[in-house]
Amino acid sequence: MTSTETAGQTGDSSSSPFRRDATHHDEPDRTVSDPAVTGRTGTQGTVTDGVGTGHREGGRRETDSGQDDRTGRDAAGAAEAPQFVLPLVVRRERAAPPGRTDALETAARAVLVLLSDERAAGSGEWAQAVRDWEDARIRKVVRRARGAEWRRAEALPGITVTGRDAEVRVFPPVPLDGWPKDLARLQVSGTELDDPEPCGEPATGEPVLWLNPGLEMSAGKAMAQAGHGAQLAWWTLPEAARIAWREAGFPLAVRVAEPASWEALTRSGLPVVRDAGYTEIAPGETLVAEGGSRFCPLPCLGQS
Repeated sequence: MTSTETAGQTGDSSSSPFRRDATHHDEPDRTVSDPAVTGRTGTQGTVTDGVGTGHREGGRRETDSGQDDRTGRDAAGAAEAPQFVLPLVVRRERAAPPGRTDALETAARAVLVLLSDERAAGSGEWAQAVRDWEDARIRKVVRRARGAEWRRAEALPGITVTGRDAEVRVFPPVPLDGWPKDLARLQVSGTELDDPEPCGEPATGEPVLWLNPGLEMSAGKAMAQAGHGAQLAWWTLPEAARIAWREAGFPLAVRVAEPASWEALTRSGLPVVRDAGYTEIAPGETLVAEGGSRFCPLPCLGQS
């Protein structure tokens, strides 16, 4: 996995690093994923839709009453806060589209690369936008680009992460109604991808993001779910584990769980991604993040 970046224009007085020279609202049937992120009382977090607040470095958890013990704001307050979205763009050239699993894994790494970037923390240039995004509903939208579209997207502030063949560019959060023009014009639909050959077993010791075997999702929606799972895993880790994972290049795998093991995964206490069912699928669990023995040491099934 490699990451690159190119400089773009910095923004205006808003927390977004982009100029708000265009407005854009995602219609419900075009949004790839629109969940809110919340943590439950205890060690592990859960992604849900429509309730709860974001999650920030520092071990914040939400109580059973829906009260955020970091901000003092309840779930309804998060829903009413200004809404931000994390844009991701996958490069999809007609002659050489990436494999589906490669794209999902690269999208998950892209989210981690942004969250761990120094510009997204402290007084960094993206930090306020990230805080505003995490304080409201955690939204991610995946779009596709090729040719000149991709080159224009690369000129905007962000980070491009490369997998085996996939290229995904992640951008700092933008207001829901303040997308830059060169991203707003990109299509959400058309992110269908296939694996050229069956995926092998995940490498020993690396975390696995397990997809619900009973769901059919477009590649774009599944990429957003993988990003959510990676983000929950990141929030759960102590600083030393984060550093080790980052320095190794964020190794991880995305696989479809065996039907017989899915229920046990969702009840294991591991981070769970839930979808509100606005697009493509009915409400329910979409992904479980399981830690690895070498990196991202979340509790694993079978461990004491």
